[in-house]
Amino acid sequence: MTDSAAPLPFVRIFTDGACRGNPGPGGWACILRHPASGTEKEFSGGDRETTNNRMELQAVIEGLKQLSRRSRVEVITDSTYVSQGCETWRHGWKKNGWRRKVGKQLKPVLNVEYWQQLDGLLGKHQVTFTVVKGHSGHPENERCDELAVAAAEAAR
Repeated sequence: MTDSAAPLPFVRIFTDGACRGNPGPGGWACILRHPASGTEKEFSGGDRETTNNRMELQAVIEGLKQLSRRSRVEVITDSTYVSQGCETWRHGWKKNGWRRKVGKQLKPVLNVEYWQQLDGLLGKHQVTFTVVKGHSGHPENERCDELAVAAAEAAR
């Protein structure tokens, strides 16, 4: 018996967020790379009043929104907040009604609207996360930072 399902396409999404003031004007950026075809696209945007964590989340959201079909995705980010949130914390938050344990109490998850949107997108793809050190010369991370900072400046 053979498997008739075609393998999922593989895409790398490099992401970064930036904020001037935190809260303040912010920007996000992502680079989508399809290694099989060699194609690459850049996306960025900004918000007049936001936080760095929101922009880090928005970068991943926007990258995943660009995918037109189910894919295997490697997200490369310098945000452990995003990586740990997606791979570890999100499952418990959902189980607890999008609340997190603080001491003995359950409190609302910060940036819940971003996490819920991201949760829906993660369910459509096979996603893994790779964390890189920010501002360390990683070419795609540096490019995303450049685009995110420009978007934050434009949002002022």
